[in-house]
This record gives sequence, structure tokens and C-alpha cells, in this order.
Amino acid sequence: MITEPGVPSRTLKQEEIITKLAVIGGGLSGVCSAITAARAGVKVTLIQDRPVLGGNASSEVRLWVLGATSHMGNNNRWAREGGVIDELLVENMFRNPEGNALIFDSILLDKVSAEKNITLLLNTCIYDVRKSSADKIEGVVGFCSQNSTAYLIKAPLFCDASGDGIVGFLSGAAFRMGAESSDEFDEKFAPTKEYGELLGHSLYFYSKDTGKPVKYIAPSYALSDITQIPRYKTFTANEFGCKLWWIEYGGRLDTVHDTEKIKWELWKVVYGVWNYIKNSGNFPEAETMTLEWVGMIPGKRESRRFEGDFLLSQKDIVEQRQHHDAVSYGGWSIDLHPADGVFSEKPGCNQWHGKGIYQIPYRCMYSKNIDNLFLAGRIISVTHVAFASTRVMATSAYSAQAVGIAAKLCLQHSISPRELGQDPHIKLLQTELMKTGQHIPGHSLHDESDLVKTASVTASSELNLAELRLSDCIKPLTVSVAQLLPLGKGPVPQLIIHADATEATVLEVELRISSKSGNYTPDVTLEAILVPLQVGRNCIPLNFTATIEEAGYVFIILQKNEQVQLHYSNDRVTGILSVFNQINKAVSNYGKQSPPEEIGMDTFEFWCSKRRPDGQNIALKIMGGMNVFGVENLRNGIERPTTAPNAWVASLDDASPQLEINWDEPQTVKRIELLFDTDYDHPMETVLMTHPENVMPFCIQDYEILNEKEEVIHSTVGNHQTRNEIIFSRPLITEKLTIKLKHPSAHVPAALFALRCYT
Repeated sequence: MITEPGVPSRTLKQEEIITKLAVIGGGLSGVCSAITAARAGVKVTLIQDRPVLGGNASSEVRLWVLGATSHMGNNNRWAREGGVIDELLVENMFRNPEGNALIFDSILLDKVSAEKNITLLLNTCIYDVRKSSADKIEGVVGFCSQNSTAYLIKAPLFCDASGDGIVGFLSGAAFRMGAESSDEFDEKFAPTKEYGELLGHSLYFYSKDTGKPVKYIAPSYALSDITQIPRYKTFTANEFGCKLWWIEYGGRLDTVHDTEKIKWELWKVVYGVWNYIKNSGNFPEAETMTLEWVGMIPGKRESRRFEGDFLLSQKDIVEQRQHHDAVSYGGWSIDLHPADGVFSEKPGCNQWHGKGIYQIPYRCMYSKNIDNLFLAGRIISVTHVAFASTRVMATSAYSAQAVGIAAKLCLQHSISPRELGQDPHIKLLQTELMKTGQHIPGHSLHDESDLVKTASVTASSELNLAELRLSDCIKPLTVSVAQLLPLGKGPVPQLIIHADATEATVLEVELRISSKSGNYTPDVTLEAILVPLQVGRNCIPLNFTATIEEAGYVFIILQKNEQVQLHYSNDRVTGILSVFNQINKAVSNYGKQSPPEEIGMDTFEFWCSKRRPDGQNIALKIMGGMNVFGVENLRNGIERPTTAPNAWVASLDDASPQLEINWDEPQTVKRIELLFDTDYDHPMETVLMTHPENVMPFCIQDYEILNEKEEVIHSTVGNHQTRNEIIFSRPLITEKLTIKLKHPSAHVPAALFALRCYT
């Protein structure tokens, strides 16, 4: 028993933590930054003011994680983010393809708790900053509501991933809030005062069918007049969660200090909407439904943006400008929302896409006036218009991973975040990032420490793609379809496709490429041909006369024709994809983007892939075949399809595909890395949307590694992850390694993006 006499006052329990990197904010950005830094050997303290990790992706808010893939509704192929955020999304697909937000919470906590270099403080709110000088932070002060403990966390480096930028704000870091004028950065899409300068918050609800009648009595604070919501007639009884992202409010208020006021208004709306669904009589199907969950905290979109040495702007995104210090990329549309949110007469968003992904420079990721403060998440150094794209969670987390490696290098070389951005350090940062699986557009990995660079690498086979085999899949050509094929410079090989016609007709076929290398927007037509079809089955040779001037992907486009049925293949191959000129209203894709001239966005068509089980390749033959899947792709430094598949792919006829790595003299191998294909084209939304499989169909699940004595030194069964790292407890000394792999299926050949070995 504890008995204490009364005293005039007491102080909280105090605890001091000394660390190397303090990450404030446990959303996806903070989590990915912390894990990345910890795996690089940095002692990290991750501080989160909520009981769970994930921020807007957590079960407290339940927004799906998206980035450059944009629900597969844009032209960014193979654009899902890599590194730790890829690992988290792939793991969630494996454990949780049904999209249960609680399971995603557990995955994030599992990954963080597994890192011995991370000290995690949950329910701990940072409320003060200690500084050693005007431009340097010495420590941050926080309070944990659950254990009544005050923490002083000291570190040489700090990363603010808190969303509202609490550390940046308290430390005096320069920031902006609201929209820049169109003149400041020549941004034609800059919003007017009437449209509003801030995006609001959203709060979601979940419903479920109980199978029996359920009565509902709304609370007194529920919105009583549903017609105050201009879009109230679009509500349905079956739509819930973040599909109702447009239940948004607060863009006219202070989105930091008025958050509680905004939350109450959103509660009024949510309970008013449910009252309307249950009691208006317009939704008889809702009789047996009940509210299962309503968010207790709103998901924030925008508040402060902090200034680095560079502010990314609209033209950087639209023109896909190159930056010498690029460390990540974005690809979500420029997605502005009216400040009046759910009460606005305007559409819920004003969303315009770019033709491809864009680079994000490192100079956006540290404060311009606080020397040891990194910026991560939605607070990075961008204009309001650019923020409309960079703000989404997968993009934010991807940039935060760059901060994790940057922190390691700053500590290793005793330099500041700004100094790291200068030559030769920036090249080292890019190299170290790419070694963790981070794709940087326009860059390839040149790692001299990789022992495979000096080895002879041979394969039991290399795919010569001469055919995507016919199947029993035949579909009407009701939307235009294209087959993406990676071709080298020179003439286009003859192609043969198969189609059925219900009446004599003419099939329009086009050969297109993208005007910018690395894009997948087919905005340049090289040739168009008209193919007469007879009634019934047609075997169609396509003989293009055009010459390909630069190696890259071409689009073989078959324009829609309702008299035609096209034959498809069940074969799926790494780096080979079909795309469709289809509509995806969820991301403002109506088949073609035709923006007003005055907003500075491009006009172009959308050609998007389809989710499995759809999205089959067109059945075709390629005369002479395509030899683009060679073993040398394993060390070209690019770990996803870009202008080529960039993968070694075995022939399906090879019953036992394997790789041999031979050196002229014995090597000491401590670590091996393998990079598999987990389908970077799949967006992997974390909630609401179910997915057709929990292991991607291209991913090699079973493989063995043998030494020069043909002894198995490592075996994996049931792999589902992109990046496999094998660390030997005792270094292996060998002149030869053999890697034996199994084809993922009878229709998907074994493929590998990269193979690396280290001492």
C-alpha cells in the first residue's frame, strides 16, 4: 500500500530519453521514416500522440492508402511506391486482403516493434521544444496521458511527421498556410478566394446489416435538415467509409486550432446522414442496418506547410521537371477541394492528372532555418497547388523514407541536412536509398560494393516472348484496348492477333508511343492502319512500317468496335500489360482529360490497366519474338518496369529455372538480396476494397540457394514480399552460387528484378 500525506503540489514523473533521431508523428510517414532509419543502424525514438500507428490510415480514421497508382485510374504504370511502404502494403495484402483497418493497425505495430533500434512512445503528445540556439533543436518535451509521465527526448536530429508540424511550429521553422497567389510560382491552377485556400477534414462511418429490423434515434446534435448538403440525393444505404471522402468540412477555418469545432460539425453531418438513411423512408433496404462505427477524430488534409530550400510547384509536377537531388516521386492528381466541403455547391474535388510521375527533390525535406529539422509527410516544402498531389499517404511515406536514410548519412558524416543535399553527399543518399528498394525516376543503382557486379551470371533460360497464348477468353471490343510491348530501336516486328466479327467491319489499329520517355501516355501516333474483317474468326497480321527511334514501350491500340470480339491470353508476364481507354469516376477519369486552358494542365487520353481477374493480355504472336528479358537486367540498377521490363524472366518451357553466379576467385558473402515482382501496378488499397489474391501472381514464392558444393544454404517456401534479404550467421566463402526458383504458375514465368551479394 502507498500512503502519501497532502503536499502543496507535485510534479509528474520525468523521464529523459537520449536518441539519435526523434521522429514526431506515428502516421505512415513517421512509421516509414523510423523503420528506414532504424534498419540503417540509427537509434530512433518514434513519438505518436494516439494509441495506434498509421494516422489517417489507422482504424481511428480508416482512409485507404494511395499514391502514384491512384486506384489504377491514371497513366502511371508500375508506379506503386517501393521500400518500407511497399513492404507494409504487400504484407497487408497477404494478411488482410479484405481490408480490415484493425488488422492494418496490428501490421504497423508489428513492423515497428520488431525493430530493436526503435523506442516507441504511444499516447505521447509533444507540447514544447528545447533549443540550444536560434536555429537548432536540442530536445522535445511530451506527456503520455496513459502513464502520467513527462518525457524529454534529446537528439542531434529531429523529423517532424506530425501532420500539423508541431515541432516545426514550436521551434520557429518558417511555414505557410493557405494558397499562394497564381503569380508567385506561375501556378495557373491556384485557387481563388471564393473557392477557398485550405482543404478540410473528413470523418467517416461504417454500417452493417444485422439481418433484423433496427430502430435509430438520432442524437440531438445531428443535422436535422439534410438538404443543407447539396449532394444529399447521392447518398445510398450501402456506401460508407472513405468512399464518402467528400463528407468534408473546415476549409474556411483554422485547420489546426479549430479542429475540435470542425469535428463536431462533421459529427452533426454524419449522424444527420444516417438519420436520413434510416428514417426518411427513401431507403427501405436500410431497415435492418445499424451504425457499426463512427470516427472519433477527423482525418486532416491540410494545415501548415513548412519551407525548405525549395518549394515544389505546379510546373514541377505537370512538366515532370528533373531535379539533381530527386529522392522520391509522386503521381496522384493535383486534387483541390472546395473550402466549403460537404456544404459546397461545387463538386467535391477539382482533380487533374499529369501525364506521368514526377520527381520530388530532397531540398523539400528539411527546414530552411532550423538546422537539424527534417520535414516528412504532408508538411514538406511545396506550394498549396503541389501539396494537392504530394499530400496523399503513400507519396508522403515514400518521401519520409528518404529522410530516414538522410538521417543515417548526416550522423555518419557529421553534417547537417542541408549539407547532405550538396555534392558528393546527395549522390550517396540516392545510392543508399535505391539499395533499400526506393525507385527514383531517371536514376539507376550503381553499387560498387555489390559482388555480383564482378561475377559471371548465367541463366538456365531467358524468355524470348514470341507468343501470348490463346485462351478461351473472348471479350467484345466495347472499349478501346491496347497491348503495351517493350520494343528496341528499329522496325516493329510483325504481330498476329485474333478477333471474331459479328458482321463485316473494319478494325482500326494504331501504333503509338509516349512523347516523354518513361511515360505511359500514348500521345504520339506513329502509324494507323485499317484492317477489314469478315464475319466469324479472323487471324489478323499487323504489319507496321514505322521505325522505333528510341527503345521503350509501344501501344498497339485496337479502337473500340462493338461488332468485334477480341481473343485474350491467360499468360501474364513481368513487364507486359494491357491497358484500356476506360472511365474511372473515382479519380475524375472520363476516358480523356480536357481541362480549361487557363489552369495549366494537359489534355490527353487515359489508358489504364484493369484489376484482376480482368486485365488479361491480348492473345498475339510476335514474329521473331522479343529478347528483352535477359539475365543482365539483374544488375542494370532498375528494379521495376520503366522503359523496359528490367527483369530476368525464365522461359515457361524451362522446368527448373535457375541462375548461376560465378567468380574467378572465392568471395566472402555475408548477405544476399533478391528483388521479386509483386506487381507495382496494383495499388493495394488498405481498407474497404477487397483484392483478388493475397500473393501477387508474378511473385516467386519458393526458391533455394546452393553453394559451389551444390549444398542448399538457404531455402524459402511461401515468399510473398518484394525484397528478400538473406543474412548468413557465418560468412559464406564460395566461388559459385546457384539460385533455383519455381515458376509462380503455369501461366506466369519466374521473374527477378535484381540479385545482389555483399560481404
